[in-house]
Amino acid sequence: MAPSLEIRPVSDRKGIQDFLNVPFPLYAGDPNWIAPLFLERREHLDPGKNPYFLHAQAQLFVAHEDGRPVGRVSAQIDKLHLDRFADATGQFGFLEAPDNADVFGALLGAAEAWLRQRGMKRVQGPFSFSINDEMGLLISGFERPPAIMMGHARPYYQTRIEALGYAKAKDVIAYDYDGLQRLPRSLQAMVEKARASGELSVRPISKKHLDRDLPIIIGIFNDAWSENWGFVPMTNEEIAALGKILKFLVAEGYIAIADYHGEPAAMAVTLPDINDWIRDLNGRLLPFGWARLLYRLFSAPPKAVRMPLMGVLRKYHGTPQGAALAMAVIDAVRSYHLARGTRRAELSWILEDNVPMRRLIEQLGATPYKIYRIYEKDFA
Repeated sequence: MAPSLEIRPVSDRKGIQDFLNVPFPLYAGDPNWIAPLFLERREHLDPGKNPYFLHAQAQLFVAHEDGRPVGRVSAQIDKLHLDRFADATGQFGFLEAPDNADVFGALLGAAEAWLRQRGMKRVQGPFSFSINDEMGLLISGFERPPAIMMGHARPYYQTRIEALGYAKAKDVIAYDYDGLQRLPRSLQAMVEKARASGELSVRPISKKHLDRDLPIIIGIFNDAWSENWGFVPMTNEEIAALGKILKFLVAEGYIAIADYHGEPAAMAVTLPDINDWIRDLNGRLLPFGWARLLYRLFSAPPKAVRMPLMGVLRKYHGTPQGAALAMAVIDAVRSYHLARGTRRAELSWILEDNVPMRRLIEQLGATPYKIYRIYEKDFA
């Protein structure tokens, strides 16, 4: 007898736990999957704790086979996206399922139906939940574990999603960077010339004055990225939530701000790749996970960091000043991490068609090593 398949909307704590448990058997035996922390994921899914829900609505679904949770997906509608693009597009995310066409079809079918009932005409994803969160499906680079806030997947996910009529909307690229490589002479000379002239200065953030520096960082981000595909600005509430994370997780040298003619003009943010610290915790901080994580956080620098944010004000895009500003903030955080013994960095994510930024990164000696794909599907 064929197993019975049922898609259930999540409506209680038991459903949330089923939703969080789904990936564990799917990645059994995959040494490159790292279980996220249950505590952090619960807060991310909680409308009372995640400021995303101040401008969005979402529904989680779990696929049950003979009563056992085997797959999951989310459907969500972001008002900020709709206000910006007016494209009647919703999103899906958190997709996990076994290599089974029926399960993939039922999960994405449930997400699509929920979005159609609310007037959406198209769906894009995966986003978990926002483009400013974990996004894209890994389609290349399965042989290495993901960095912090980046996803992992089984290779069959791509085949199953595309078989359901989903087409590529955009690819984004993660770059691997060996920090021991020095800046190319031409770029180093450009930065030194700008600094010597007194036009450009670089400083780390001040945790004491984070209420001053965090709006500067996000202001540059919202300006620098504003013309990027799919861009949605961060809200004040999301900035405040980010500030709490940064205050706990990073030292001041992790983040650099560059002023040009006295105006904040560029920034670079790095995060410790805590995936290396949590990979043996199996998602749990109790009973001893807290102690292990805190010891690793404060006893030694991380083996690797990720740079999720780097930006230069748009008015300097495509100019020598813009290149000097980008190099100045990158070199500042690079020098800080090298002095502490951290050598490797992931620079991610970069839109595939952001050619100027890709050229700049590749001039540094960084190499693309993972590709993530965002899909879309018109309901018509």
